[in-house]
Amino acid sequence: MSAVRTQWASPGCLHFPRFSTRSVKIAVCVKFPATIKTLFLKQSFALTRHSTRLLNPPHSLSMSFSSSSFMDGSYAEIVVVRHGETEWNADGRIQGHLDVELNEAGKQQAALVADRLSKEPKISAVYSSDLKRALVTAETIAANCGGLEVIRDPDLRERNLGELQGLVFREAAKLSPKAHKAFLSHRTDQDIPGGGESLDHLFQRCTSSLQRIGNKHKGERVVVVSHGGVIRSLYKRACPNGKSGGKVLNTSVNIFHLCDEEWTIKSWGDVSHLQQTGYLESGFGGDKTSG
Repeated sequence: MSAVRTQWASPGCLHFPRFSTRSVKIAVCVKFPATIKTLFLKQSFALTRHSTRLLNPPHSLSMSFSSSSFMDGSYAEIVVVRHGETEWNADGRIQGHLDVELNEAGKQQAALVADRLSKEPKISAVYSSDLKRALVTAETIAANCGGLEVIRDPDLRERNLGELQGLVFREAAKLSPKAHKAFLSHRTDQDIPGGGESLDHLFQRCTSSLQRIGNKHKGERVVVVSHGGVIRSLYKRACPNGKSGGKVLNTSVNIFHLCDEEWTIKSWGDVSHLQQTGYLESGFGGDKTSG
C-alpha cells in the first residue's frame, strides 16, 4: 500500500456539522461543572486542486479551554492519544495484539505530540497499552511532561484479531476467509477465530479501564496512549447515538471529560502538531478495520 501524506485532518466528529462553503462553524461541547456550553468557532479553509488545508485548526482553538482554571474536582480530563505510525500501518498489515514497533515517522510523530502536550496544562499521569507502539509513544510524552513514569494497562491494548493478525488486510479474505467474515460481521458479539475478541469484549475492557482512570484522577489532567480500535470504542461510549468519529489518526489528540458515569468529548481528532510531517492518510488502522 502506498503511503500518501497530507497536512490536514478533518475536524468533523460527533454531530459537528460540515459545510461546503469556504468557512465552517464547528460546535465544540465544553464540559463545565454545572452546565455544558456550546462554542461556535469560525474557521477558514484554503482550497487547492488536490487537498483542503485548514489554516487554523479548530481543535487548537478549543484547546485553549484546557486551562487548569476550568478544572475542579468534579471531573477528570483525559487526553487520549493513538500511538505513532508503524511500518505495518503504512503497509496495511493487521497488528492486533502483535507487538510492532514504531517506524521513524512514528517516532517523530511521538516527539511532536509530546512537545505539544508539554506546553499545555500540567499532566498528572500517563497511562498506556503495554504494546510497544503505544508504550514508546507514551514514554516519549512522559519524558517531556515532567519525567513521569508510564503506567501500563493491558486493558488498553488493541483488539485481538485472532487469525487475521500479521496478514495484509487486502489479502485476508483469501488467506483466512472465516476470520475475515467474522471480522466484517455486524454482530458485536462475534468472536474472531484464533482467539480474537468480539467488539463487545473490546468495548467492555477498554471503557472499564478509562472509567477507572477517570475515577482515580478527578480534578486532574492525564494522558492515555492506546490504539485505533480502542479509541473508537471510547468514542462510542461517549456518543452512543452519534455518527462515527471517523478514522483515528496516528498521535491524534482526543480529549474526554469523565464526570462519574457521564462522558463528554471535548476535542476530537486533533493532529495540528503534525504540520511539519503530515500523517498517513491511507495508513491502515484507526477506522473500522481497527489494527
